[in-house]
Amino acid sequence: MRSLESLRSTIKYEYQQEYLSHEVGVFTLSQLNSTEVIRMRKIFLLATIISTICLSRLFGQSIFASKKTEQTTICNPLNLNYRFCLDKPSRREAADPTMVNFKNEYYLFASKSGGYWHSTDLVNWDLITTTDLPLEDYAPTAVVMNDTIYFMASADKPAIYKTGDPKSGKWKIVNPSFPIGMIDPCFFVDDDSRLYFYYGCSNVNPIYAVELDPKTFNPIGKPKELFNSHKEKYGWERSGDYNDKSSNPWIEGAWMAKHNGKYYLQYAAPGTEYKSYCDGLYVSDKPLGDYSVAQNNPCSSKPEGFIAGAGHSSTFKDKYGNYWHISTMTISQKHMFERRLGLFPMFFDKDGELYTYTGFGDFPIKIPKKKISGPEELSTKWMLLSYNKPVEVSSESENHPKQYASDENIRTYWSAKTGNKGEWLSIDLQKECKINAVQINYAENETNIFGRNSEISYQYLLEYSSDNKTWHSLADKTENKTDVPHDFIELKTPVKARFIRLTNYHVPSGIFALADLRVFGKAGGSAPEKIKKFEIIRSATDRCIVDLKWNKGSDAVGYNIRYGTHKDKLYHTYQVLGADSITIRNLNGLSKYYFTIDVFNENGIRKGSIIKEVE
Repeated sequence: MRSLESLRSTIKYEYQQEYLSHEVGVFTLSQLNSTEVIRMRKIFLLATIISTICLSRLFGQSIFASKKTEQTTICNPLNLNYRFCLDKPSRREAADPTMVNFKNEYYLFASKSGGYWHSTDLVNWDLITTTDLPLEDYAPTAVVMNDTIYFMASADKPAIYKTGDPKSGKWKIVNPSFPIGMIDPCFFVDDDSRLYFYYGCSNVNPIYAVELDPKTFNPIGKPKELFNSHKEKYGWERSGDYNDKSSNPWIEGAWMAKHNGKYYLQYAAPGTEYKSYCDGLYVSDKPLGDYSVAQNNPCSSKPEGFIAGAGHSSTFKDKYGNYWHISTMTISQKHMFERRLGLFPMFFDKDGELYTYTGFGDFPIKIPKKKISGPEELSTKWMLLSYNKPVEVSSESENHPKQYASDENIRTYWSAKTGNKGEWLSIDLQKECKINAVQINYAENETNIFGRNSEISYQYLLEYSSDNKTWHSLADKTENKTDVPHDFIELKTPVKARFIRLTNYHVPSGIFALADLRVFGKAGGSAPEKIKKFEIIRSATDRCIVDLKWNKGSDAVGYNIRYGTHKDKLYHTYQVLGADSITIRNLNGLSKYYFTIDVFNENGIRKGSIIKEVE
């Protein structure tokens, strides 16, 4: 391939030889003969290519790194080019995210990601790399102040950086020697331009806060202890996937938001490896407190579903004034820190209660282009069609059987025997359905990749059929050059099909493997019948625990338990598939609760009409 310098010289020479005699802006195409027109077009094409390459290199990106789609929906986990960790075993990780809105564009920072992401629409993302930031450190934070982004991460020798041009990847050090020990940092600029700093990450110590000098970024005065764990009365702080372990939780990941004069201090518990990973909430009238626990707790939680966890997050406003919560989601199988990111809508209700809507939080949702008033405006009404459907495969590895490709559990996966071109998987939806979207979740089985490189890509052919004989292309990515570990395909025009087949053309390393091939749309029937009755018992010895049981409907796929401390504020959700009972252990032991059960199938959701109170 010719060098940039060679191409530049060619353009300069061609331009001088052919067009130097023409005054700029005077000649028109009609004044040129056909040979000149063709030659001119070639030169303009070369100039365009050179400009693209130069801009790409300026931003530290490949011109083929991110092809913008016309999609208007997303599906968690986000389809980002998550970096492979530098240590064994080979696995991907992204966690502890901070998102900032800078000049109506979005910048996303996450732990150990080897760069940060940029988007104009929260759908399409491109990666910006830089050598100026400590991108191998955990828990980055960022804040916008005076047309500048300030950045910091947890480090043995922490420093603070700034930029007015984040797309360039160029950052300068503001404070080279910030006090050590202040890990899991969070900056917050108040309405009066005063700067505050919140931090803490421990299963012993509390969350702290201190004011900073906005010029030097050094602390003013001594840090103040704000709060610590009270796991004996706050069930969401208890360790374990199901809040059932006795070990001390990790209280960490502070994040501040302000709304109508109140300060909302969010924090993560009980541990990043658990499905129960969530964000609790304290509220105060002052930035340094005193703080009291909010009524709606946890304010962000997703304990079940295809992928669980909604903790150690950041809260931000989009360009239309909508609040969003970008969170850590857990896999934690190859390594405790094997994690992904999820994006959820967040709201303040009329009484100032803050909540994150995570109901059906790994189903497709719309990304709005206006101010919205509630989560119902984001619903696509596309239902899950692939859960527990029959799967056929070209081959399967021991301990990774084919049924794992449709079990709605990211912690299990089907694996072929090789990574060769031609390995395939097919799902039988058991009836012809209307298909709106497909999510392909690759699993890193026996990969040998560490860090980032431009060669990481997946190539595949996605097809559909009504009879399992005649196949049509749904998405042809046989020449794809991008890294799409959770590729989400929103169809411009829905198709009707019974069978979906994915054929491998290339995986970057290891064996062709899928956590799940998820299909969304409608099955062409009716929504299920409502739950007519259910039983609920709160533990007499531990008020953080409640048991629910209901009659399982024949036309149901799953259930969405909604609950809260007020009858009209059922902000918590707990999804159940294939069962007729559940034990929930994340309640506030000091509060009464209200519960209802929604039921869903492949055609829609039937909301619960019975709401039960438990003292």
